[in-house]
Amino acid sequence: MSVPLNNKTTVRKKRAVSLDLARGAMLLLIALAHAPLYLYASEPGIMQRAESINFFDQVVNLFGIFIIDNRARAMFAVLLGYGFVLAFQSQISKGKSETNALKMIRRRSWYLILFGIVLAVFIGGQDILMAYGFAGLLVSWLLKREIKALIRTFTVITLIYCLFTPILWGFNMLELGSYGFAPDVSATDTYLSTTLLNLIIFPIIPIMIHFMFPVLPSVLLGMWIARYQLLTKPEQHLKTLYFITLIGLTVSLLGALPLSFLGSIWNPGFFIAGLIGGLHMLTGIAGGLAYAAIFGIIGAKLKKVGRISKSIMALGKRSLTFYVWNEALLVLFLSPVALDLGGRVSNGIAAMIAVGIWTLSVVFASLMEKNNLNGPLEIVLRRLVYNNK
Repeated sequence: MSVPLNNKTTVRKKRAVSLDLARGAMLLLIALAHAPLYLYASEPGIMQRAESINFFDQVVNLFGIFIIDNRARAMFAVLLGYGFVLAFQSQISKGKSETNALKMIRRRSWYLILFGIVLAVFIGGQDILMAYGFAGLLVSWLLKREIKALIRTFTVITLIYCLFTPILWGFNMLELGSYGFAPDVSATDTYLSTTLLNLIIFPIIPIMIHFMFPVLPSVLLGMWIARYQLLTKPEQHLKTLYFITLIGLTVSLLGALPLSFLGSIWNPGFFIAGLIGGLHMLTGIAGGLAYAAIFGIIGAKLKKVGRISKSIMALGKRSLTFYVWNEALLVLFLSPVALDLGGRVSNGIAAMIAVGIWTLSVVFASLMEKNNLNGPLEIVLRRLVYNNK
C-alpha cells in the first residue's frame, strides 16, 4: 500500500516510537537477565537464577522466569533481524546494488563480532554481540531472496531447534545433576585471570550460543515482520500486532509455567528438567516476538511522545553504546574483579542494581539527545562500516 505524501512525517514518527522504545526497553530486560549471572553468594536455583533467600527474591525469580529469561534475548534478536532489513532497504533506496548492500550488512556483522570480542575479553561482560554478528553472516543472504525463501528457512531451522534443543538440554542437565547452573564467577577471580581465560574461549562463545539457544529463529522472525513493515508502519497492521501479542504472550507464559514449578511443587528427574528448560527457551521465541509487537502497538497508539517516552527512545537510538555501557557497569558493581557485590547480594538486590544501571543510562541518553550527541559506538560503527569499502 502506498503512503500519501502528507503522511510521511507521521510514518517516520511512528517508526521512531516503535523501534526506539523497543530497543530502549530491551536494554532493561537484558540487564535484568544478565545480573543474576554474577551472583555466587547463594546456591544455584533454577537454571541461571540463584536460589531465593527471601520473599522478594522469590518474586524477582518468578518474574524472571515468566518475563525475562530467554525472552529478552529473543526480543533483541527480533529487533536485530528487523534492523537488517531496514539497513538493506536503506542502501537500496540510496541507489546501491543488492550486492553492495549485502556487503554492507556483512561488514556490519563482522564489526559487531569485533565489538563483542572487546566486550567479552577486555570488559568481561556477558556478550551477545558476537552471536548476533555471527547470525548476520548466516542469514544475510536471505535479504536478496523472496519472502518464500525466508519462510522456508525459518521453518526448517525452527523445526531443527524444536527437535534438538529440549533433548540437548535434557542431557546437559542430567550431566550437571542439578536444576541450576553453578555461577561462572568465584571469589578468587581476578581481572587478569578472567581476561586470559576469555582470551582463550571467546572464539567458541558465539558458536555455543547458537548451538545451545534458538537465536536464529527470532532473527528470521524479525526479518519476516520487517518485510511487512509491522513496526515501521504499525498503524496499518494493528490487528496483526494484537494477534501476535495475544498468541505470543500466551505461548510464552504457558511455556514458562512448568519451569516455575521446578524445585518447589515439582521435582522431576534432571533429564526431564532439561526438557522443561528447552521448552522454556523455545516458547521464549514467541515471547520475544510478542514484546516487539507490543511496542508496535504503542507506537501506533501513542498520540504524544512525553518526557519519559522521549528519554527511552533516546536510549534506544544509542542501544549499542548503552548495551556495552550497561554490561560494563554490571561487571563493575557485581563482578569479583571489581566491587564484588555479586558475592554479597541475592537476586532481588541484583535486580535493583540492574534497574538502577538502566535508569542511569536513560538519564545519560536523554542528556545526549538534548545536546544532539550520537552514541560513540554508533559513530565508530558507522564510520567503520561506511568508510571501509
